[in-house]
Amino acid sequence: MRIERLGDLGDAPSVLRALGAATERLGLAAPAALIGDWFGSRAVIAPTVGVSAVAPETVFGVTPGNRCDGPVGGGWFGYLSYPDAGADGLGPRIPVAAGGWSDSVLRCDRDGGWWYESLTGATLPGWVVDAVHSPAGPRRAAVVWEAADHTAHQRGVRECLDAIAAGEVYQACVCTQFRGVLDGAPLDFFTEAAGRTTPARAAYLAGDWGAVASLSPELFLRRCGESVTSSPIKGTLPRQADPAALRASVKDVAENIMIVDLVRNDLGRVARTGSVTVPELLAVRPAPGVWHLVSTVTAQVPAELPMADLLDATFPPASVTGTPKQRARELLVSWEPLRRGIYCGTAGLASPWAGCELNVAIRTVEFTPNGAAVLGVGGGITADSDPEREWDECLHKAAPIIGHGVGSLTRT
Repeated sequence: MRIERLGDLGDAPSVLRALGAATERLGLAAPAALIGDWFGSRAVIAPTVGVSAVAPETVFGVTPGNRCDGPVGGGWFGYLSYPDAGADGLGPRIPVAAGGWSDSVLRCDRDGGWWYESLTGATLPGWVVDAVHSPAGPRRAAVVWEAADHTAHQRGVRECLDAIAAGEVYQACVCTQFRGVLDGAPLDFFTEAAGRTTPARAAYLAGDWGAVASLSPELFLRRCGESVTSSPIKGTLPRQADPAALRASVKDVAENIMIVDLVRNDLGRVARTGSVTVPELLAVRPAPGVWHLVSTVTAQVPAELPMADLLDATFPPASVTGTPKQRARELLVSWEPLRRGIYCGTAGLASPWAGCELNVAIRTVEFTPNGAAVLGVGGGITADSDPEREWDECLHKAAPIIGHGVGSLTRT
């Protein structure tokens, strides 16, 4: 693998913006980017990658590497949507799964230094050099959002509470959607939002089919060699609240622990016997606009286990479904009017050198080619849930993306 130090090129959103301007000017496929906390780095960006629709069972189908010491080199960038329909039965708005291969990446290390890495040993293209040394100024991109359906969400929460009382489920994640129209380009929307909110697991992918702008704080899976890690988020308070109240909340703690048990069960389906552990339980962590409870589950899996088998055991992510998972999914189809799409799916990179890292695609906007935008938000419902407080939690989660006027975007 070729590794070349590039020095200080600026922050990741600025570098992505410069590469996006260059690919647009040269008629190349758009860049793909992971920004935040990925592969022990601040960012991993493919300067240009053709991201196209693929069969869902083939996503991230790369034998993951076992080098966890920094370099990534390249790999398969892509996403996989949440698989279930909504009550309206309509099909997907963008491909269920999409991705593409990049032999090389630009990587920003923990100290802010940039590196060019190539799995094939190819030299750094001249157009990339020109792009990263010719910063592109920000361009305006904004979404005019429509009101979300408060009545439908409240109905879904109450039906979930009835199902919990009847013993059908212990918890389920009931969601709603904001829809809008983009004025500008998806990449400009993403770079502005990622720079402003600094999410831990942001991802950007685009193609002729549209774009995915994920501003997620949550790790779904990290796989390096035989080691697998998942860090589910359950439990939320607005950022202005006292974070200590999260650990004191019976509802939030129960919500988190039930999902930890579900992650343990999911990983246990493919893990080496006795290897599933919980090294971190109920940590309070900041995220854009909110505080979250975060736990971490680890496991050891055979190195030869295909990614398809790991995903079959664990996808969709536990934190966005419910317990028991299969029954929760069946019921959610009737409780939620609209298909989730990429929201609650996953996006990330599978590298034959550095392994595979995937987010939980929450705080994620999908864009169709005509500029239609969809943002999903939701929360875990337990026996102690209050429907109006659950709605407020949805608004708190959406606010950093939609803006401070989110409370007025309610349709009854």
